[in-house]
Amino acid sequence: MLVLFIADVFILFRFKDGFRARRLLTEKFSNSDENPVPITLENKYPFNVEAKIIDELPIQFQKRDFEHITSIKIGEKQNFECYLKPVERGEYHFGKLNVFVSSPLKIVAKRYDFDAKAMVSVYPSFIQMKKYEFLAMSNRLTEFGLKKIRKIGHTMEFEQIKDYVSGDDVRTINWKATAKRGQLMVNQYQDEKSQPIYSIIDTGRVMKMPFEALKLLDYAINSTLAFSNIALRKNDKAGMLTFSKEVGNIVQASNKKTHLNVINEALYNIDTQFTDSDFSLLYAVVKRKITHRSLLILYTNFEHMSAMKRQLPYLQALAKQHLVVTVFFENTELDELITTNAEDLQDVYHKTVAEKFAYEKRLIVKELQKRGIHAILTKPKNLTVNVINKYLEFKAKGFI
Repeated sequence: MLVLFIADVFILFRFKDGFRARRLLTEKFSNSDENPVPITLENKYPFNVEAKIIDELPIQFQKRDFEHITSIKIGEKQNFECYLKPVERGEYHFGKLNVFVSSPLKIVAKRYDFDAKAMVSVYPSFIQMKKYEFLAMSNRLTEFGLKKIRKIGHTMEFEQIKDYVSGDDVRTINWKATAKRGQLMVNQYQDEKSQPIYSIIDTGRVMKMPFEALKLLDYAINSTLAFSNIALRKNDKAGMLTFSKEVGNIVQASNKKTHLNVINEALYNIDTQFTDSDFSLLYAVVKRKITHRSLLILYTNFEHMSAMKRQLPYLQALAKQHLVVTVFFENTELDELITTNAEDLQDVYHKTVAEKFAYEKRLIVKELQKRGIHAILTKPKNLTVNVINKYLEFKAKGFI
């Protein structure tokens, strides 16, 4: 055994660079998505080896059992990927990529370490943004749950005068052009463009509630990025605003090509506060900063009717000047309680309370709609789909 031990040490340690490994990191990770991290291995020893890879992952993942074991032949290169799903934005610092290499004797293992102190920034979900952008450009939005909205009438933004063809609306015939040309001519209209659209994010304590490890704030941020991208693709102007006790970031609506990057950078550093949000301050800032009639998508959360009624006067005041859509969330943790059959008195009590909370959420929607304020009650995971649906509906109906 002593001879084998000495022989194993000799054949492993006499090669200074007998093994190479590399972790390939991108500059940015996408929040709440599976991000691939490719790792490349190369055996430089003149014999087959077994490698145990232990990666020191960022502390945010709270994962201390990452391990990958593989056998590599002489001169062979191997590639594999691990997938990481961050649920917080910010800087993620990786430690060393440790590789323990053993010879066919498997008595001794030599440790190599690579790629120490690497850092990756986690941004709002750009993977989700690109997915919806692709679906919008390929007209396949219905495959992802986005509805086809029947267009009512037409918008009044004139585009051109063209020859009449069968099927054109006879109400759009341009009689002056018809008389001049001696044949039927019609006016052609297009969807109105360059409409200002603002995503307003409540950063108060109500947005700190987590669902599937992701805070409501992060769901709203991911939705804002994807929705702003769709709005810019539709030639509208996208902007954003955050507020709590104080107003945070304000990005004025614009349709410049680089504007999405401005919105993305503004969303990167947003965090929730532990205070109640001041809707009177929001109204004052919107009145001063947003002077043109705009579509306002307000991401907040109302758990009780009383909480909504405290803010209702300010929402009504905003709705007089702008098209307001209030977005708040279903408590999906209650679904299991509601759908489970009650077996004892305690289960009956829990089920009754859960149904009361769910019913009150629906009452809030009815109350807002009765006051002329559009509302979306959505599960967190369906937030982006439902917001884009509402936007497309407003575009089809000519509301904006």
